[in-house]
Amino acid sequence: MARSVVITGVSTGIGLAATQVLVARGFHVFGSVRKPADGARLKTELGDGFTPLVFDVTDAPAAQAAAEQVQAALAGATLAGLVNNAGIAVAGPLLYLPVDEFRQQLEVNLTGVVIATQAFAPLLGAGRPAVRDPGRIVNISSVGGRTANPFMAPYNVSKFGLEGLSESLRRELLPFGVDVVVVAPGAVATPIWDKADQVDVARYANTPYAAALERIRAYMLQLGKSGLPPEKIGQVIHHALTAPKPKVRYTVAPDMLQIFLGEHLPKRMLDRIVGKRLGLLPKAD
Repeated sequence: MARSVVITGVSTGIGLAATQVLVARGFHVFGSVRKPADGARLKTELGDGFTPLVFDVTDAPAAQAAAEQVQAALAGATLAGLVNNAGIAVAGPLLYLPVDEFRQQLEVNLTGVVIATQAFAPLLGAGRPAVRDPGRIVNISSVGGRTANPFMAPYNVSKFGLEGLSESLRRELLPFGVDVVVVAPGAVATPIWDKADQVDVARYANTPYAAALERIRAYMLQLGKSGLPPEKIGQVIHHALTAPKPKVRYTVAPDMLQIFLGEHLPKRMLDRIVGKRLGLLPKAD
């Protein structure tokens, strides 16, 4: 019987690429989508190696129903992995951002991970120390889980939080042998970057941030065009699920030197570099 994995948010981007990679390598993927049409499309594309699960990660009863569907299909077998991938990116200056948008960011990217983990972790062997081959949890974070950009505070908060959640959870699951691995992509050529062009910066036109917002939006669009193919992240997710001794965190980015500098240069120095690039430094008298 093929090893089975649940991946949340598989309609596009990293979730879709991970599904394609895992199915091609003999896994059966249960993939969550919010629209039945997306599930039908993927079922046609991927065939018997894929089963759609229609639920939103913020809907706990729906996630639990999906877990019961997976449990029935497993027929007593253990789930090999849960990949918490579903997520959104909210942008805007924190002083002016509607609080409901901030809440929605955390609801999807953090609370949604808790909901999915509570629903599917028992199928990985959590709570049952006698399971022979416990599964793994792979949480999709970001390089933005360790370094933060201006105007991306909601997204960065969610990913910084996911890093802490993953570390705590990994230690809580030690008694059951269920490992927790973080995969932290940098820029990836996925539709999430295209949405940067749809961010309504006009509503901030009368704030001190109008010009800087235009600059960072252009930067985000450029990152998306030069980003890694999502299949590369799918391959790293496969490794995180199958390596005999995986690392606790994998960073995958086009320019690893830039990531290293971002994580290790003095923060005040980075403040000045980013501030100068975006025009955020105070003007001299």
